Amino acid sequence: MAAGGNPLLSNNPAITGRGQYQDGRAGYAPVPPQNSYGQGRFGQGQFGHGQPGHGQSGYGQPNDLQDLYNRPSATPSQTGRMTFDDVIVKTTMTLGLVVVGAAIGWFVPGLMLVGLIGGLVLGLVNAFKREPAPALILAYAALEGLFLGGISSFLEGIYPGIVVQAVVGTLSVFAVTLLLFRSGKVRATPRAMKFFLIALAGYALFSMVNLGLMVFGVTSGMFGLNSANIPGTSIPWGLVIGLLAIGLAAFSLIVDFTSISEGVRNGVPARYAWSAAFGLTVTLVWLYVEILRLLAILRGDE
Repeated sequence: MAAGGNPLLSNNPAITGRGQYQDGRAGYAPVPPQNSYGQGRFGQGQFGHGQPGHGQSGYGQPNDLQDLYNRPSATPSQTGRMTFDDVIVKTTMTLGLVVVGAAIGWFVPGLMLVGLIGGLVLGLVNAFKREPAPALILAYAALEGLFLGGISSFLEGIYPGIVVQAVVGTLSVFAVTLLLFRSGKVRATPRAMKFFLIALAGYALFSMVNLGLMVFGVTSGMFGLNSANIPGTSIPWGLVIGLLAIGLAAFSLIVDFTSISEGVRNGVPARYAWSAAFGLTVTLVWLYVEILRLLAILRGDE
């Protein structure tokens, strides 16, 4: 599972629209090239006199110009630029495949390992691709669904009702994060991003060490070091680590929202709605897994 791939998306010039116009203004689309005489590509400005294709435009009559000015402005969808609706539709498709895959994985738990490995590989591939590949993104969503279905079925058999709690918790964190972002109270500022990346790297390192200890049988708990108590207390390490991970996943949503807003504002191509959908899917899967694990640790004494 490719957790935290979103900073890569947020640094993508195509997503953030951090290009410039030829006159220095920030934006996505470049100004049409000029020749050495300061004229357009065909020797004259767009609305010159005469015939097009010979250094002049075909809009020589005043009535033609007036008709052009009276026409309604083209919408983002008509100009091939990304919109919020594009992101919503693409995200709905990816999350729908996650649910379908989860339903299959729930009844066929043996596919969980396939989903885990396949989702990890495709997550990394999609995160580092310069151009979004819809087929690979949808395949990633389906494989992650297999993994989520298998692990959810397993934990539900031990702690009845835990899956519903995890789903409600995930939706609640998503809703609160979105409201905070829309209110302007939380933003992915450069300083906040530095702390986020440092904390994310530390968490990734801890997760790798913990996984290694579990694989080689050094720890006996279901979640490795997360199941052990903090020395001198009855508080499991998993409670502290889990809350940190949920906080990181929540801020990762802020990074996603910021990237999407900048992309729409700067008019990036519509195909990058798939990148935005991929980022949101990665973060929501990560958030659900962390909440599910935290609940399992808290209910470990049942």
